[in-house]
Amino acid sequence: MFGKLRTIALCICVLFTQACENGVWNNPYPELDGSDNTLYTSFSERPKHLDPAVSYTADEWIFINQIYEPPLQYHYLKRPYELVTLAASEMPSVRYLDKMGNELPQNALPEDIAFSVYKIKIKPGIYYQLHPAFAKNKENEYLYHQLTQAQVSGKHTIYDFPEQGTRELVADDYVYQIKRLADPTVNSPILGLMENYIVGIKDYAQILKKKYQEMGVSESNTAFLDLRSIPLESVYAIDKYTYEIKIHGKYPQFSYWLAMPFYAPMPWEAIKFYAQNVLLAKNISLDWYPVGTGPFILRKNNPNSEMILEKNKNFHGEHYPSEGDPGDKARGLLAEAGKPLPFLDKIIFILERESIPYWSKFLQGYYDQSGVSSDNFDQALQTTSGGNLELTQSLIDKGIKLNTSIQPTNFYWGFNMTDEVVGGYSVAKKKLRQAISIAIDMEEYINIFLNGNGIVAQGPLPPSIFGFNESDDAKNSFIYNRNAKNRKIERKTIDEAKKLLAEAGYPRGIDPKTKQPLILYYDAIVSGGPQAQAQFSWLRKQFRKLGIELVVRATQYNRFQDKIANGDFQIYFWGWNADYPDPENFLFLLYGKNGKVKFSGENASNYENNQFDALYEQMKSMENTPKRAEIINKMIKIVQEDAPWVWGFHPKIYVLRQAWVAPFKTNAMSRNTLKYMSLNPHLRAKFRVEWNQAIIWPLILVGLGLILLCIPAGIGYWRKMHTPLRLKKSEVIYPNQEGEGNMPMSSERGKRNNHV
Repeated sequence: MFGKLRTIALCICVLFTQACENGVWNNPYPELDGSDNTLYTSFSERPKHLDPAVSYTADEWIFINQIYEPPLQYHYLKRPYELVTLAASEMPSVRYLDKMGNELPQNALPEDIAFSVYKIKIKPGIYYQLHPAFAKNKENEYLYHQLTQAQVSGKHTIYDFPEQGTRELVADDYVYQIKRLADPTVNSPILGLMENYIVGIKDYAQILKKKYQEMGVSESNTAFLDLRSIPLESVYAIDKYTYEIKIHGKYPQFSYWLAMPFYAPMPWEAIKFYAQNVLLAKNISLDWYPVGTGPFILRKNNPNSEMILEKNKNFHGEHYPSEGDPGDKARGLLAEAGKPLPFLDKIIFILERESIPYWSKFLQGYYDQSGVSSDNFDQALQTTSGGNLELTQSLIDKGIKLNTSIQPTNFYWGFNMTDEVVGGYSVAKKKLRQAISIAIDMEEYINIFLNGNGIVAQGPLPPSIFGFNESDDAKNSFIYNRNAKNRKIERKTIDEAKKLLAEAGYPRGIDPKTKQPLILYYDAIVSGGPQAQAQFSWLRKQFRKLGIELVVRATQYNRFQDKIANGDFQIYFWGWNADYPDPENFLFLLYGKNGKVKFSGENASNYENNQFDALYEQMKSMENTPKRAEIINKMIKIVQEDAPWVWGFHPKIYVLRQAWVAPFKTNAMSRNTLKYMSLNPHLRAKFRVEWNQAIIWPLILVGLGLILLCIPAGIGYWRKMHTPLRLKKSEVIYPNQEGEGNMPMSSERGKRNNHV
């Protein structure tokens, strides 16, 4: 008993001692105290591809954009978004050619331009990260390009290879990557689009396919095909640091593609190294271990737990911008002007699938930044008397700061324009879709499901994209009216929607063919969460306002994609995030020749309007001038009337940063901005200790209470063990021959067991 008491007391003393020594018990990184120059953040989805020719999701780009360097990037501070050089030494030059190859003046008409030739010059002196693919012996032979099973035994990452090497970045590396876009073993998602622009790349893909067939390449039998030996007529290096790309017609938006990872350089040595079956069997591949020239390298890849980026020791160097938008200096965004990048030594991404654990760790100081979700909205933000949102007092007291921005994203409900009920272009069909668009109260949707974090879309263009018009005159007149009394823009009433529905041939929502309420079908992606079911219920309610019954058909994403591709749907919900800040990147979603069913394009609604298409073809190759804005305005008026979409919303995002994180600016166009982030790790360590002080006294009280409760039992037990026994005569124990006590002689059993 006293041994147990001593154990309890010892445990309390140990815990108290640890609290005094460390100050933080709940540190999820016990080996780190927060004083390291490391950014702590998270990821929620496992990245599938880290190959820049394949990756096309934000979850993957957050990693590869820190590692790979295309020729161009977006200026970190300037808005509207502006392209600047990254690996390029100067902005690309463009010359125009006619069908005969003759050079045209810069002001040539788009219809006269048959080809555009982009010349890109890259900076000399840029070197790749250290990697075994570049390692050579004294004879200048590659050490690891012909590995055997024995040589890879015990090796599980690229860092297990003892020899590492590097070499200078050259123009041929950019040419090699563009050729990889056509490689059938790579399956680049942008090949179909690039076939419309890069001269000869479609034929090049067929040439490579034939080569692989001759080599007997399959999924189980890989082989290295050196693309350097197979020329692509339109993409070539002029000298060591200069290359050219020849595209069809005039396409100014091609410059934006030069800022994407698809056009980052790829050394042939890396492809040769990773093409070895003995490495692929160990999951050592380009998809797992990128090879770049950027400010960071991927040191650890454990997508089930954590991903770690470290500063690239071979980074060529870059400096924080010295100019930005008006007001950036006052906000502290130019305090680091001219200083070398990156500021961070390491970035640790922890897998967090749920928002609540992440939020709790952020409040404890274990994450350096956080978004605002529906789960923590009330804890993070409060509405002011003027209707604006600001941080709650508890976050203000912690020194937490808020960044707000509208995403260049469009979420919408789309109609299948080939469907016999909701599709078509007659006046009646338009009125049906307009009535539904009025009934779906987007203001209510944003307030309920987004906590007010969004703005109602009036057309396909989001804010910050050229052509977006936020004036009252740009409001969708088919959905909104101007109040005659207060002159405010208001959504049309449900009675007006019912009138349109009756004029469309469905009075009170009754289908004249069946004499029953009109039934429409909504194909949705299964998410399984309670909010999804709530949204389905809300959407059904919107249709019931018109007397229409909405049937929700929830399917898995792959099945949903098949339905969209085949046109086997009526209504769907989808969204589009800007690839680049140009209106063409959104308006092409409604271009007839980009229809999903006919042309496998991104026009999922299969919308086709000849007038809209003609204006699109005129607009897409224009510079951002008032004339272009005028054409865009006409296009938006057309689609507002045709209503192929229920114009949904543009999300607003809130980003929180801790007091020790320097001011930063959100950039929706680029994912390579972690190199600009800086923090004060010593201040973080101090706050972590202050915010996570263990409350010892309840534990001490509980321990003392246990001791007090055990004292009477201990005393009783001690008395029992040390008080002499008074035995009855019948209980006298007789010694046996060995002098040991025998059983009491108080019964017949005692007599039988007696041993004299």
